[in-house]
This record gives sequence, structure tokens and C-alpha cells, in this order.
Amino acid sequence: MTSPDPSHFPDQLTEFTLEGPAGSLEAVSDVAERPGARRGTAVICHPNSKDGGTMHNKVVTMLDRSLRESGLDTLRFNFRSAGESAGEYDNGVGESEDLAAVVAWVRKTRPDDLLWLAGFSFGSYVTLRNTVRFKADALISIAPPIGRWEHETLALPTCPWLVVMGEDDEIVEPQAVFDWIDSLEPPPELIRMPETGHFFHRRLMDLRGAVKHWALDYLPPARD
Repeated sequence: MTSPDPSHFPDQLTEFTLEGPAGSLEAVSDVAERPGARRGTAVICHPNSKDGGTMHNKVVTMLDRSLRESGLDTLRFNFRSAGESAGEYDNGVGESEDLAAVVAWVRKTRPDDLLWLAGFSFGSYVTLRNTVRFKADALISIAPPIGRWEHETLALPTCPWLVVMGEDDEIVEPQAVFDWIDSLEPPPELIRMPETGHFFHRRLMDLRGAVKHWALDYLPPARD
């Protein structure tokens, strides 16, 4: 792991560390293929570290791939206590401050980019609870853990927002997610995936297609 130039977003796949509020945070950045790159950067958050979640989770890496193929540069990172990131698990509170440090760095190095947030499971909870705070330009929530963390009091985004939920999720109750979405005004765009569990086994390419298709309507202007 290296420390990046604080004024420069890497121009190729790069593993590095960022300084977070509880110590160093492992991070990986990558860039969209040129031509076709858009003036936007997506920050992607992983599942609960207490259950083994890291930035290398297959759903997280598929989100990363999907967004890069859509034209966005990406940054995923390990929350405190995950991988080699410093600190202790903090039930979404400290992890929100980790995300704040990452977003601040992205905005310093990419001041003209639109900011997209994306998360899977616990990562979708952390991104949702901070979307309004960071004035993000788009949000993607994969298998939001309704019933496992408090969502009812969160400030809801007004930016474009996608939720993808497997109908056979064995960890998050699908109907609880659908009922929660029905209670929201305005609701996010919901994609229900039949015969799909929490980790999208054998359905990752379908997830990729769903994200890319949705993103088409909201992509930032061309970078070049």
C-alpha cells in the first residue's frame, strides 16, 4: 500500500492508504476506459466487517466494474476494522466518518466531478445515511438491510436513487424492503430480482446489467 499524491486522483488501478478519523484506511481506485469517461467519481461501500465484509466482496467489485463500464471513475475502501484499515467497528457511526474522509479526498482531487455513492448491504446503510449530508448526485443501494439498522429516521435523498433487491434474500427480509420503499415519497427506482439471494450468486452479471441500464439516464457529462 502506498500514499497517493494528496492533490491527484490516480490515473490507473491503484491500491493506497488514506488517512481516516481512526487511522489509515485501505483503498483501491480505478478509472473508466477512455474514450467514454464521464466527469464523475463513484465511492463504493462494502458489507458489515463483523460478517467478513470488505472492499473485495464480489458484489462490491461488480458494482465497481459496472460503474467503470458506465464511464465513472471509482474508489472503494475498507471501513475501520476491515482488512488492514485501522480502528474498531462502530455500527455505522464511525464508518460514516470514514466515508466522510474518503469523500473529502475525492472532492479535493476531483473538485469538478459529480459524486455518486453506492453500497451493498451494510454499505448501503452507511451511504444512505450520508447521501444528503454529502449532497451526492446519485445513490445506488444493493440489498439495503431494512430491519437490521434503523432506516426510518434517515434523511432521504432527492437525487436519482436505485435499489436492487433479490426476492430470495436469505439475510434481509425482501418484503420488509418492498414495504419500506412503498412508504417513501418519492420512492427510489426499485429493481426486484427473482430467484436471487443476498450475495447474488450466479446473478452478478444480471446485477451488472441492471446498474448499467439505470445509470444511462443520469450519467455526468463527458470527461474529455
